[in-house]
Amino acid sequence: MEADADAAPSRSIAAPLRAAWTVGRHALSRAARLALDIALPTLCVSCREPVDGEGVCAACWARLSFIERPYCPRLGIPFVYDPGPDMLSMEAIASPPAYQRARAAVRYDDVARTLVHALKYQDRADLAPAMGRWMARAGGELLAAADMLVPVPLHWRRAWRRRYNQSGALARIVERQSGVKVKAEVLRRVRATEQQIGLSRAQRATNVQGAFQVSPDRQADVQGRRIVLIDDVLTSGATLDACARALLRAKAAQVDVLVFARVVEAR
Repeated sequence: MEADADAAPSRSIAAPLRAAWTVGRHALSRAARLALDIALPTLCVSCREPVDGEGVCAACWARLSFIERPYCPRLGIPFVYDPGPDMLSMEAIASPPAYQRARAAVRYDDVARTLVHALKYQDRADLAPAMGRWMARAGGELLAAADMLVPVPLHWRRAWRRRYNQSGALARIVERQSGVKVKAEVLRRVRATEQQIGLSRAQRATNVQGAFQVSPDRQADVQGRRIVLIDDVLTSGATLDACARALLRAKAAQVDVLVFARVVEAR
């Protein structure tokens, strides 16, 4: 009994000490990061030149290939010349996706690839505000009629390794710009998939088949709603198509896609 009595005060003292240590450690970490930011200038994520603000210098910003009209009204693929109103691309005619429309801010070129990889793999969350603003501008017509934004989800194991979902970070910026609310909880990745890099178009589609599902308790939130899926890159469109199919099975009225960058094949 005496041993238990001695242990109880020890535990009561140890808990506040641990809490104080945790708070102090986080405060020191924040102070160290702030000191580093003051001591070292922000560098352009692409060319490593010092920049003021958002991670891209003026020269690299000028090298970004922003997608402007004319483009395919279905897939957002830029045309070399204006073929006339409502003219679809060959891709949209030959293999229409489950989603209705897709829009991208920029072509997936060298600078865009560097931005995406820094956001996704290097914890450069400071890049999300600029990227998200460009997305909101590119997707204005989609967002004007949207009921909600749904970021493409990560499987929980990959989310744990990366610590955050880059699509969710971009979605929150688009939400701030457009006023359309993010509903990240409606769509889940229920099956871990391989990385899509290096897979053929058919392999990509097989890889993500059945990987996404609307949460059973969120079916009512999706039914009859116009949804904009948010992601960082559109390559083959297999992942976004699988997400759109899951949302449409849950009776979504329409699913559109908004990404930062899309691959544009050379003609």
